[in-house]
Amino acid sequence: MAIITLTTDFGDKDYYVSAVKGSVLSELGEKVTLVDISNHIPIFDVRNAAYILRKSFETFPKGTIHIVGVDSEINAKTLPIIMEYKGHYFIGADNGLFSLIYDYPPENLFELRIDINANVLTFPTKDIFAKAACHIARGGTPEIIGVRIKGIKSYQNPRPTTQEKFIRGTVIHIDSYGNAITNISKQVFAEIGKNRPFSIEFRNYDIKKLHTSYSAVVHEGEKLALFNTNNDLEISVNRGVEGYGGSATNLLGLGLNEIVTVTFT
Repeated sequence: MAIITLTTDFGDKDYYVSAVKGSVLSELGEKVTLVDISNHIPIFDVRNAAYILRKSFETFPKGTIHIVGVDSEINAKTLPIIMEYKGHYFIGADNGLFSLIYDYPPENLFELRIDINANVLTFPTKDIFAKAACHIARGGTPEIIGVRIKGIKSYQNPRPTTQEKFIRGTVIHIDSYGNAITNISKQVFAEIGKNRPFSIEFRNYDIKKLHTSYSAVVHEGEKLALFNTNNDLEISVNRGVEGYGGSATNLLGLGLNEIVTVTFT
């Protein structure tokens, strides 16, 4: 059975998500499993969508097809594409999002053959991406519905700056709990730190210890730092949601692109 995932900035107020799913089910019926990765990506935020896809897609079996309806408008400069990467298919607009997912060039890239003057451009996620996903799910190949291309629009993920005694990173994602996730990986922390004492500094705060869980600190509302399941350094507040004293974002003032520095002594 084919698996098709959906990542969009549609929200759940309108009919858009159900229309995409209905289109897929009308073609494939019980031969497909539909999974929502997220339909609450901030509107047009390709970096947020890329982060969520990058951290989740490999948990699905190889061969999974990922429909991406974020900043999905199609025009003469932004065309629909299929990307094959690590055995997965990604279908969406060539708006730079897919370049933020991979660590090395994808196995195959295809531009979908469409008439850019056709009326399917008003809702490409349903009328183009979903139909292409159904084609792949039925065993069709991208070559039949697309033409091979060499490259796509490219962005760069922000990388931390490192020296002998410090790492300077940034907050790259705020999750639904208000946790501030940085681009400082556990590997980089270990390579630069060499088991030395450290201070994690941001705004007017510092943290001098890493924890292994949110509840490892004594008090609710207490700040902490840990490496999350993806081995990214995360600044959090224990039970830090509304009603429990505030999250890392509203209690500590951490937002996207905030500087987080680790100093080793």
